[in-house]
Amino acid sequence: MKAPELLLPAGSLDKMRAAYDFGADAVYAGQPRYSLRARNNEFRLEQLAQGIAEAHARGRKFFVTSNLIAHNDKLRTYLRDLEPVVALGPDALIMADAGLVMLVREKWPQVPIHLSVQANTTNWAAVKFWQSVGVTRIILSRELSLAEVEQIRNKCPDMELEVFVHGALCIAYSGRCLLSGYFNRRDPNQGTCTNACRWNYKTHAADEDPNTGEALASGGGLQGFSFADEQQRAEQDGASGRQITRHPAADKVWLIEEEGRPGQLMPVMEDEHGTYIMNSKDLRAVELVEKLARIGVDSLKIEGRTKSLYYVARTAQVYRRAIDDAVAGRPFNPRLITELEGLANRGYTSGFLERRPAQDYQNYETGHSVAQRSQFVGEVKAVQDGWAEVETKNRFAVGDWIEIIHPRGNRTVRLEVMKNADGAPIQVAAGNPLRVWIPVDGPAEQALIARLIEAPATP
Repeated sequence: MKAPELLLPAGSLDKMRAAYDFGADAVYAGQPRYSLRARNNEFRLEQLAQGIAEAHARGRKFFVTSNLIAHNDKLRTYLRDLEPVVALGPDALIMADAGLVMLVREKWPQVPIHLSVQANTTNWAAVKFWQSVGVTRIILSRELSLAEVEQIRNKCPDMELEVFVHGALCIAYSGRCLLSGYFNRRDPNQGTCTNACRWNYKTHAADEDPNTGEALASGGGLQGFSFADEQQRAEQDGASGRQITRHPAADKVWLIEEEGRPGQLMPVMEDEHGTYIMNSKDLRAVELVEKLARIGVDSLKIEGRTKSLYYVARTAQVYRRAIDDAVAGRPFNPRLITELEGLANRGYTSGFLERRPAQDYQNYETGHSVAQRSQFVGEVKAVQDGWAEVETKNRFAVGDWIEIIHPRGNRTVRLEVMKNADGAPIQVAAGNPLRVWIPVDGPAEQALIARLIEAPATP
């Protein structure tokens, strides 16, 4: 069995280096103006040059994302702005717009092009079409099942195929959403998505306008009631000594029923964080890596150019081990799932790769991120005489079980002592960025530190 490429996101040079250190074969990054991550993107031309050079020095690959759905104004500057990027020698351009693909093929026929998931490739005939115009890899739509991926592989044996295996999902077709553009004029397909599907929404009772059929706010019902508003009022009234009367709807679970799926009742619930209807669970297919490798998928892709350094390191390490186990014929290690639970997530699903009831795809129960197993608390900046200098990210304390996450292997220890920057003993490291020293035994340079939420069953 051939090992598929492990492809990680890089929102910065530090994240790129972490991806390589923890097992990635390749990374992808993009210029803000022409990729779908205009926000939180460090890569200008200078950083792209440095990233590509470092990747090639390591013997790894660096793909440049240029996958916006272009309007006419972008066409005026596109080839001009892309020319210095192409001169840097990226291993491929990731593109979605057919017109831009045509322009690049005409000007730089030697540059490999990977077709973005934004192009919604869902069948083998489309794969063959893109192959006929010179595209070298297809990033398949997220809406495909394992069986459909296998059919495409069998029909297109000489085309590189890439599949997403981890990260955020959109309530849209392969990410082509317009909610953000509709609500506040920031088009997701131009790189400025505000994640409107993850905002909190209040419930409102509605009446139907008899003349137009439009929904209008009614005079009764919930009237925009939210638990968050009620909690705030309770705190204010509690301070004044007034008696609080709970709203009669506060303890009920409300169900919605889609017209085309009678009998499938989906709960709409509010908590202190808001109401979440459009908020998808996150994709996690680590348990399907062996099947994807056996099918012959060439690249397994992780989403998240705006995610943290910890996210990049942890996902790279976990999926690297899953790939290596699959190729070596070892059974799947369920501990890999546990390690991914330590990442902030909205609940996990295998998406459309495995067919399941519709409710499983949605995170109707809660919308806020929950880290169930561990929490990222620090980054090692230096090691000296058996002590590691840690830049804190979240609170941890003496007595906690911590995991030292390192490319050469992780280890779990109980924190017995800790010192501040001046060398004085302390009991607690606050979550604000500060420097503390903890004892280490073994490799710790550039390690990440996580606090275990619960003590390990076997130390």
